[in-house]
Amino acid sequence: GVFVWAFTSDNVWRWMLAIEVLPALLFLIALAFVPQSPRWLVMKGHESQALAVLSRLFQPDHCHDQIEAIKKSLQDAPTTKALPLTDLFGPGLRWCLALGIGLAVLQQITGINAVFFYAPMIFEQSGIGQDAAFLQAVLVGMVNLTFTVLAMLLIDRLGRRPLLLGGLIGIVLSMGLLAYGFGSASYQISTTALINAGLPSEIIELLAPLNGQVFQSDLALNEALAATIGQSEALRLKGELIKATIQANAGLILIAILGFVASFAISLGPIMWVMLSELFPLHVRGLAVSVAGFINSTVSFCVQLLFPWQLSSFGTALTFSLYGVFALVGLVLTWKFLPETRNKTLEELGSQLLSRGASKS
Repeated sequence: GVFVWAFTSDNVWRWMLAIEVLPALLFLIALAFVPQSPRWLVMKGHESQALAVLSRLFQPDHCHDQIEAIKKSLQDAPTTKALPLTDLFGPGLRWCLALGIGLAVLQQITGINAVFFYAPMIFEQSGIGQDAAFLQAVLVGMVNLTFTVLAMLLIDRLGRRPLLLGGLIGIVLSMGLLAYGFGSASYQISTTALINAGLPSEIIELLAPLNGQVFQSDLALNEALAATIGQSEALRLKGELIKATIQANAGLILIAILGFVASFAISLGPIMWVMLSELFPLHVRGLAVSVAGFINSTVSFCVQLLFPWQLSSFGTALTFSLYGVFALVGLVLTWKFLPETRNKTLEELGSQLLSRGASKS
């Protein structure tokens, strides 16, 4: 009885939520194998344990140099426990903060969460139907996972900058391809197609005057539908109407979306968080990463909030073109200003960025 109840169509959605317990448990178990931070160990006077942790990453001779550098950074760091926000705007630190905030904004303004949260709706816009849209949304998640793991394997081999630049190039190309896929689509209203799509007979009768008409954009189609059957009905039946009228290369759109997700997952997705932990000097790192993280979440919220409005106001092609332009601007700024942080200690990076920021102040 309980087994049958759990797997009925009305209850199977619960397994989608329950299965998330498994990765959470795996993460909890894996935490037991994470070593303590060498800096924390040195700060607490456990130098031998810090050496043991560093020996897993560096040659023995280099480990002692690392310990000395950590000691010096701890001695030079201010001793106040609570730092005011204004400390982030001091000489030199303004440059670090600008880089961190720039990365935080860039990660979200390229539209990744719009694609993740509205993937079924985007795929429906290509005319493949609701069931296929959900299956392709699952494929998006699998691609994201695969390329995130690949980024973890390559980040210390290739470096942060090459992955970021390569990923941003992929995002620009994918968004351009996605905009082209939707921009080249046309929408033809056919009574036969509407009947085959299973639309209500009263809707088909109302749309009869539009039979045979071709619209060159989703905006033009939506305006005609709203004027004919009313705004509320046009919105309610949007997925079915687009599926019945669109003439587009759905395969091209799928490739573009998967290319975008893969490019993001191997670059901006994980690397932003790695670089945020490396860009800031030790004494302000906690405060600075919190500020950048807050801005990142705020931009993410705005992107998700505005995406449906963008689709209805600008159309699908222009919306994705805007994301591509943002990525292109980010690519230029990353190439010009963002330093490589691979194989550099936090102390070395802090000194380099502070001196560069001071020269720009």
